[in-house]
Amino acid sequence: MQENHLFEYAVIRVVPRVEREEFLNVGVIVYCKRPAFLQTMYSLNEQKLLALFPGVDIAEIKSHLEAFEQISKGESKDSPIAALDIASRFRWLTAKRSTVVQTSAVHSGLCKNPEETVAHLHEQLVA
Repeated sequence: MQENHLFEYAVIRVVPRVEREEFLNVGVIVYCKRPAFLQTMYSLNEQKLLALFPGVDIAEIKSHLEAFEQISKGESKDSPIAALDIASRFRWLTAKRSTVVQTSAVHSGLCKNPEETVAHLHEQLVA
């Protein structure tokens, strides 16, 4: 019988005009202490983003999202944040910020398989 694991997650949002507080959900980030797990999954619907926010810099947004993914994996050579432990990376990625790419509040739950949970949350909250 598989054991339930406590996990935390946040929704990744693109907020092109921070002052208007309008956003588009583009991904999720999931953290599970045991097993040691941190993963970002995103998909950027460029047509929808441009329809909602004409003139938005798609290349800049992609760069931010790729940084989220690299830091989640601990792979970014350019970032000292990527060298931190998993919990610290999750807390840094989900910290409040006033930038084009932000995260929602952190939520928690129980899961048996963190990889399946990332895919499920992405499908439910982004796709």
